[in-house]
Amino acid sequence: MKIFRKSNIIISLLVLIAVVIIACGFGSVRIDFVDSSKVLLSKIPFINDLISLEGIKESHIKIIADLRLPRIILALFTGGALAVVGCSFQGVFKNPMADPFVLGISSGAALGATIGLIFNFNKTIFGFTGVSMFAFIGAMLTVLVVLRISAIGKKLPTTTLLLAGISLNYLLSALMSLMMLLNRDKLERVYLWTLGSFSTSSWKEVAIIAPCVIICSIILMVFKEELNLMLLGDETARSLGIDVNRTKKIILGISSIMVAVVVSASGIIGFVGLIIPHIIRMINGPDHKKLIPLAMLIGAIFMIVCDTIARTIISPAELSVGIITSLFGVPFFLFLLYQNKKRII
Repeated sequence: MKIFRKSNIIISLLVLIAVVIIACGFGSVRIDFVDSSKVLLSKIPFINDLISLEGIKESHIKIIADLRLPRIILALFTGGALAVVGCSFQGVFKNPMADPFVLGISSGAALGATIGLIFNFNKTIFGFTGVSMFAFIGAMLTVLVVLRISAIGKKLPTTTLLLAGISLNYLLSALMSLMMLLNRDKLERVYLWTLGSFSTSSWKEVAIIAPCVIICSIILMVFKEELNLMLLGDETARSLGIDVNRTKKIILGISSIMVAVVVSASGIIGFVGLIIPHIIRMINGPDHKKLIPLAMLIGAIFMIVCDTIARTIISPAELSVGIITSLFGVPFFLFLLYQNKKRII
């Protein structure tokens, strides 16, 4: 644990860069670290003219630039987004079990994707498939309904939000299951979508998701002090000058948009937003000033590693990344929990 306590943003950033380069070399075609580094550097503006790709196979350049890199970048932003939203939701709800899907976003997205798959919406809009667009719409509509049901005047009670989210989650899951039973020929595709995957990643998706995640994360970072104060209780936060209801609406709204965007592209990937924030708190404390950026970096690292394993462990086939996040993440978290249980109590 001493090693973990010395972790900081700079070290995490360097590890993230190394993981991206290493991940670019892994796959059915192995590419060495130096070649992967050169190809990546050749894609960075201002320094690309200084990098020579002489001696690197054209096929290797295309594999990294057109296939692996967009997938890795999408995994990076998805993992970071889910971890950051997990931090925000756990701060707003003051509940260690809160995750990015607590408001029913996952069920809304899954139902939307199910509708898209069953009715074969194959059109591509802004780089996203019809299924992804339906998933996004389903996720956002679910959040709007939950917020509408939960609001009492200008107030947004935490308990009501949680109950409304959980209730709607069950309802939408039941509707999705019903549609799957009535359309058994599409059952496998729907089930695989719910497990999460980056297999269809493209630069067009990255171009939309990356700015959204960056902007939303910056906005959430602006509210770091408010999140710290809200951990003390709503009344205490109000007495210190925080407009709690307004702050909740902004944080929940921004977080929901970010989750809806990444889920629409990758499917539902559990565990990351629930556990990564806890790991960071065990390592670095509960201050959101450090918690949010570290969660972004550690979540990104974790997701890239899991996706790399998912696409290489049974190559040329691949596993759903959601399976890997749970298989590798849960035991590690339980180990940390066991090591820190006295301090947590």
